[in-house]
Amino acid sequence: MTPRILLSALLGLACGPGFAQALDTARSRIDFDLHTRIGSQVRGQFPLAEGRVDTLADGRRQVHMRLDARGLRIGSSDYYTRLARGPALFDVERYPAIEFTSDPYPATFAHVGGVMEGVLRMHGVEHRERFELAAATCTRPGYDCPILASGRVSRDDYGLDGWRWALADRVRFQLNVLFVD
Repeated sequence: MTPRILLSALLGLACGPGFAQALDTARSRIDFDLHTRIGSQVRGQFPLAEGRVDTLADGRRQVHMRLDARGLRIGSSDYYTRLARGPALFDVERYPAIEFTSDPYPATFAHVGGVMEGVLRMHGVEHRERFELAAATCTRPGYDCPILASGRVSRDDYGLDGWRWALADRVRFQLNVLFVD
């Protein structure tokens, strides 16, 4: 859930064990893209998300994010939103949440960027996934500038196999994350 995920910011050595940074749900944005078999793109958004970055006892960080799939939107289309939420795709009545927990990573990661790995739980299935975290453009990532992450997942891996005749397998997640100051 990177899925432009999520992620971490370095507050400095003053952030001791047990410190958690909370996702600013009003200023963060989690999007996803699906491609059709004819080459066009369908863009959606998860406007309802919660998350945090914990500082572990050894100083490393760990992301925990939860997306409310029931709130997903496909552009401004009520029709496509209903289809995406329905049993042929996300099946939000049976699987209302998408969750990501990262592996622990160094505190400097939000500054330098790189690959964030962890477990994505979607549609009742768990898989290890990788998300690319962009290097920060400011000194306080997540506060003074967004943390940007992206990743691609296979719909087949999660049993999201509806609309095969119209939609390609890969879903790209893009995260633009800011924290509560």
